[in-house]
Amino acid sequence: MDKNYHVFSDGRLERHDDTLRLVTVDDEKKYIPIENAEAFFLHGQIDFNTRLMSFLNNQTVALHVFGWEDYYSGSVMPKRGQTSGKTIVKQVRAYENTEHRRQLAAAIIDGSIHNMRTNAVYYNGRGHDLDAVIADLEAAAGRIDETLPIDELMGIEATARKAYYRSFNTILPAKFQLARREYNPPPNEINSLISFGNSLVYANCVSAIRATALDPTISYLHEPGERRYSLSLDLADLFKPILADRVLFRLINRNQISENDFESELGSCLLNEKGRKTYIKAFEEALERTVSHPALNRKVSYQYLMRLEAYKLKKHLLTGEAYEPFKRWW
Repeated sequence: MDKNYHVFSDGRLERHDDTLRLVTVDDEKKYIPIENAEAFFLHGQIDFNTRLMSFLNNQTVALHVFGWEDYYSGSVMPKRGQTSGKTIVKQVRAYENTEHRRQLAAAIIDGSIHNMRTNAVYYNGRGHDLDAVIADLEAAAGRIDETLPIDELMGIEATARKAYYRSFNTILPAKFQLARREYNPPPNEINSLISFGNSLVYANCVSAIRATALDPTISYLHEPGERRYSLSLDLADLFKPILADRVLFRLINRNQISENDFESELGSCLLNEKGRKTYIKAFEEALERTVSHPALNRKVSYQYLMRLEAYKLKKHLLTGEAYEPFKRWW
């Protein structure tokens, strides 16, 4: 898989010959390779122009922008890796077919709860008492019924996630506790880490969908909206536990992130630049980690698993082959 590049400096990003150049506010020039780039993530205050956009489009490289308080602000997407009117038609028809949409939504929730449960089981086997959380997750999974309306299915997912978040206080040290999930803005360190990690998973799912002919705005669990790639929200729910959450647990329990990696401002608690760099380094290492894929008979990266998920959904829509959501098997 190609590589993600994260830019933290303030300045201007521009095309320079056949590569990218970052000119910082101090007029320092840094060159960033475009070859084998999957996407660029802008975390600083960066100016860029249409010449750069045209260059990235020709190179089929996405640009993900993180704005004030490091919230995901949006993406500048290149032309799709594939285009197919037939795929879009099938995708829309599945959304408009109530029974079909509920089937896909139920499958996504089933996969999401399974992946939350694998985290709870993992830490339960390492001296943390998470039996009650596991039981609640299994009970929620048992209530999934593809005949239920979408809002009721989302209610099941919300119940499961609330139970899952209780495990954080057992897995993490006492100084990093999660009283409840809050955002816009996150009021404490754990909420800040969850929000930041989830936004990175979401942006990577946007990139994964771009490689297919799927339209990222047509989704099945989350309602399509005017200003978001809602299909990325669907797929991100499957991968947040094994990417964002596992990185969070690992960094805090190994003391690689501390209270000194955050700053508070106007009622919000956010990672500072050092904290963001630490988290992103671990996150990108997780994306590059490989596992043996039972169907492909070869090792694939976590990043490629997201692309495979998009292709699986596309294949289901085009051929009718049953869609089996990603569930961690290792």
